[in-house]
Amino acid sequence: MRTAGLIRYLAVFFTLLGTWFILQTYFDQSWKAISLRSWIGAMDKPRSKQLPQHKCGNLKSCPQNHFAFKIISGAANVVGPSICFDDVVLMSSVKNNIGRGLNIALVNGTNGQLLTADTFDMYSGDINKLDTFLQEVKHGTIVLAASYDDPATKMNDKVRAHFIELGSSHVSKLGFRDNWVFLGAKGLKNKSPFEEYVKNNKTTNKYDGWPELLEMEGCAPRKMD
Repeated sequence: MRTAGLIRYLAVFFTLLGTWFILQTYFDQSWKAISLRSWIGAMDKPRSKQLPQHKCGNLKSCPQNHFAFKIISGAANVVGPSICFDDVVLMSSVKNNIGRGLNIALVNGTNGQLLTADTFDMYSGDINKLDTFLQEVKHGTIVLAASYDDPATKMNDKVRAHFIELGSSHVSKLGFRDNWVFLGAKGLKNKSPFEEYVKNNKTTNKYDGWPELLEMEGCAPRKMD
């Protein structure tokens, strides 16, 4: 009786041992297969490429001794303009320093530091304020301008001449509710390559009584002499 009981005990023991071995082998192989598939999948999956971040959110970086800039005009009389220079927002609705008319920032052409920024109401404001402001711009100063709503009702020949001296090609035809963005400099020998203009035309306007907004970005050369 004792021998028979021992045999049954050993039979149960070896049965359980065999079952445990089979289950252990199965799950070990399954886990290895899952891990291998996961690893292969990770290798096959292309890594997401992070786009490089450029100053002012521009599409490309600027070469050495150049300042990145982006100027965006206003959209109708609803969305205000913005001016960014060397990755610093100089004027915007968020900064609460923009207004109807012309928004102008003056920057040191050598070190890129903001000198001053101001708004000029060109519909019902005093044009002499803008005339005086432009007369006092010093040699080597970079001038950035963005229109908002109406940039030209109060415009006169004296003010237009100041902008022409700064390198503008379009200010002479700037009219009621036109859109305009411009970057020039005092002492510029040639016309500025940084200027965009769109005329207020009821047949082509995007915003009823106003044309589409303008967005201009680029690289302004640092004043070296």
